[in-house]
Amino acid sequence: MNRKATSLLVGMLGVGLSLQAQMNPKYKFEEALKLIQQNYVDQVNEEHLVDAAIRAMISDLDPHSRYTSREEAEQMNVAMSGSFAGIGIQFLKDNEQTFVSKVNADGPAMRAGLRVGDQILRIDGESIVGEKWGNREIMEKLRGEKDVPVVLTIMSTGSKESKEISIIRENILERSVRESYMVDNQIGYISLSIFNQTTRQEIDAALKSLKDQGMKKLILDLQSNGGGYVQSAIGVADEFLPKEKIVFYSVPNQGGKDYYFTGGYGQFYDGELVVLIDESTASASEIVTGALQDWDRAVVIGRRSFGKGLMQKPVPLSDGSQMQLTGARYYTPSGRSIQKPYTKGKEDYFQDFNRRMASKELLEEGHISFPDSLKYSTLGNKRTVYGGGGIMPDRFVPIDTNEYSTWMAQLMNNGIVAKGGIEFVQQNRTALLSAYPNFDAFNSRFKVPKEVHRQLVAGAHKRSITIPPENHLDAHDAIDIEFKAQVASLLYTGGDYMARVRNESNKSFREALLVLRDDKLYKQLLQTNIVGQSIKKGVTKVSK
Repeated sequence: MNRKATSLLVGMLGVGLSLQAQMNPKYKFEEALKLIQQNYVDQVNEEHLVDAAIRAMISDLDPHSRYTSREEAEQMNVAMSGSFAGIGIQFLKDNEQTFVSKVNADGPAMRAGLRVGDQILRIDGESIVGEKWGNREIMEKLRGEKDVPVVLTIMSTGSKESKEISIIRENILERSVRESYMVDNQIGYISLSIFNQTTRQEIDAALKSLKDQGMKKLILDLQSNGGGYVQSAIGVADEFLPKEKIVFYSVPNQGGKDYYFTGGYGQFYDGELVVLIDESTASASEIVTGALQDWDRAVVIGRRSFGKGLMQKPVPLSDGSQMQLTGARYYTPSGRSIQKPYTKGKEDYFQDFNRRMASKELLEEGHISFPDSLKYSTLGNKRTVYGGGGIMPDRFVPIDTNEYSTWMAQLMNNGIVAKGGIEFVQQNRTALLSAYPNFDAFNSRFKVPKEVHRQLVAGAHKRSITIPPENHLDAHDAIDIEFKAQVASLLYTGGDYMARVRNESNKSFREALLVLRDDKLYKQLLQTNIVGQSIKKGVTKVSK
């Protein structure tokens, strides 16, 4: 080939490469799918490939945008609607056995005669013994279409023969308000587990009930609340902030600001308020907490929250699948963005908890610092607050390391405490109710028998779970608290008594009581620059 021809060929290749580089990306995607179908050695599932491609595209955007298939989108919509069709029970899977651990008061299971401690052998004639039957599989088998019966084969305590019970599925309310009760004659407590479609109605009813009982002060518990619907967050903030107060504003991709205000329909504008947060408090929970802190409406107690300041909006596809795309960033009333950095990728982003533990930020006060560029002022008392990575509390409480320990997780996941509680109550129910006729009596006087504690520890050892030595009193106290909570939930109905027992040992809850019972301290925390003062130069640095 002569030099002229070679130059022409090279020039043509350059033009070809240039044209290919300018190819429309969507045509490239279609071409790649077609070529895979034509050339790949095996038959391919076209829908599966497209799903995988969409997931990969979205995963490259930010840590919170995601793609859900038709089935996943339907499950998510059911979860966020606040109800599902089921029979109203909780169960415990212990190796090859499945026990009923809770029966909803006046639910379809209770009316059909199912009781705590009953062992479920079969569901609709199918044995649920075996490796393939995990918690999820059993739950899906129990849930189903409303008004359609499910038949359980059960073995009741003390019975030698099994029996069948037919239970008609009903809509079961999955409550957003996990628990609501009066701690004393003035202080109320409300715990929110999620922000779903029923949150506003539920917290409205809870506040009315507590006020009727004489509530003057409130603990709002948002610990481990991962968020939910933004509109529900606005509704909750509306309960505590008067009309036309900014709850937050958002900045979408087109620019500009969208402001969201309270409507003036709340019930608790003036009473003293404490909000409990932790490292798992995220998203809609941070919207509420940020608004209440910025307006100097509440004292925030706990540990720095998760740091999610991105708002997702559902974008449905025509086949029923759905993309949850980050459509805007949100900012607290003072102008704070609390989104933590995610430039190092999703895996690094979700390792933040481990970094915070390693830096001792979660264990001791003073191990975090913020640059001046992240400094803001509250709108009332001009206290210093910070953006850039979660909500900083006004009063720090260290994490309970037992709660996050490997041994405690194994103890709970193996069902040792739950199974022990069921057996203990089955054997002693009459004596327990005679000695403790109501929860208050039980909570103040019941102590876990030493022999029962030894049996729990022995059961852990049989499962190769390494429990701390006996001289680690806090660890063994934690075991007793979990067992006491389990027993309370089995003995009494009408409330989440398990949560109430756990609250008695929760450091943030106890700190909230201390603050609410000291009017001078409460006012000082809201009037002084306590947030700024509590932050010292330390190990962890939050960057802009």
